[in-house]
Amino acid sequence: MLTIFLGEWQHFSRNRFKLLAACLFLLASLYGLYNGQDLYTTQMAESEKIKETIEESKAKTLAWFENGEKGPKDRPFVNIETPYWALSYTPVYEVKTPSPMMVYGVGQAEQYAYYKQITSQASPYDADMAEEIANPERLQLGALDFSFMILFLLPLLLLIFLYNIKGSEMDMGIIKLVYAQAGSPVKWLLSRTLFYVVLAVATLAVLMLAGAFMTPVLTEHVGDFFQLFLLFTAYILFWSFVFFLVLYIGRGSTVNALSMVSLWLLLAFVIPGAVHQWVSLQQPPGYMTELIDAKRDDLQEIYDQPQEVLTEQLFSLFPQLQQSPVAQDSAKISKVMRRSLRALGNNLMKSAVEQIEANNQMKNDRIAASYWFNPITFFQNQVNKVTQTHYQNYQDYRNDIQQKVDETIELLVLDTWSEIQVDKERYLEYNKKLSLH
Repeated sequence: MLTIFLGEWQHFSRNRFKLLAACLFLLASLYGLYNGQDLYTTQMAESEKIKETIEESKAKTLAWFENGEKGPKDRPFVNIETPYWALSYTPVYEVKTPSPMMVYGVGQAEQYAYYKQITSQASPYDADMAEEIANPERLQLGALDFSFMILFLLPLLLLIFLYNIKGSEMDMGIIKLVYAQAGSPVKWLLSRTLFYVVLAVATLAVLMLAGAFMTPVLTEHVGDFFQLFLLFTAYILFWSFVFFLVLYIGRGSTVNALSMVSLWLLLAFVIPGAVHQWVSLQQPPGYMTELIDAKRDDLQEIYDQPQEVLTEQLFSLFPQLQQSPVAQDSAKISKVMRRSLRALGNNLMKSAVEQIEANNQMKNDRIAASYWFNPITFFQNQVNKVTQTHYQNYQDYRNDIQQKVDETIELLVLDTWSEIQVDKERYLEYNKKLSLH
């Protein structure tokens, strides 16, 4: 095998076409790593700015408490001693902290928002939360990431490396002589293929180490680093096995090349595209109509209900309100009801969001069911999971947004009905409970 490896190295080093292809792949991969590192740096910088904004806003409000002021001088109607206004001036954000592993794959990171300011009227599906765009479509945006290079272009590089193995010998009519010298045709073919497998894996290792110097991968996510390396290695072995079978049954360089290109197009584009179209037909895009209807129609119906009905609904959400001071006085209930309706609106919006997420989950389940004949999508989703840019990562982020909205509304309603007068200490408690994770 060593003799075959040395011979293959001489062939590779003298083949300008293969060397050029390898160099272009390396340069494009480094550019993809740079794009991932740039996005990670940008998001981290924005996250730090948000933390600074929070501290500045908190300091400004604390100054009002210390100076005995009710709020900004240009807004005399503001009274930060009431829960509503105190919470309104509590800077609440939810941030999805980017993973250093993003250098290897941005996944959905550029299509989904990664920070959001939380208010009592916020929702995980507000207009500032963008829709998903699949990885191949990122090229239309001028972006190219490392995972795209590995998943879609590395098979082409392997194709260039492997297509003329055995095929050139058959074209020249010397294949029988080669077999006689090699002893075992399968061992000869396998050894030559393994040379390029080793070369591809070594190139992958070098590129991933280069990415590790761009972000703190090895200090914070060393386990994920090796997991991703093994995943990419398995992907290389998958394509190497497919191409080895083509070489084994092939009848010439041209036939091999056409067969490999056809398989690449089938596995990388035709099957994923067909699955996407099938899922779209089975689960047509809803364009979030449930959420729009909830905001436009159902929310107004809630506001139009009698006070007694609204009060019962609030008691159902927060049973502890029945023992509150406000609950004992109908006149006081009328005064606080306007602020409390946000809780009912939030509950309505959550029901609408559940319908959207159930539809999305059905789509994901259908796609997952195609993995056995749709390997590229399988590997792509696994890469996104390791780099923490998968759909589920952003679903968890949306869940965190909803949880913080729930916490904000609960503080608003409970403190309002308990007639809490907010002071500096209570305001600091708000900030602590609703602080960034």
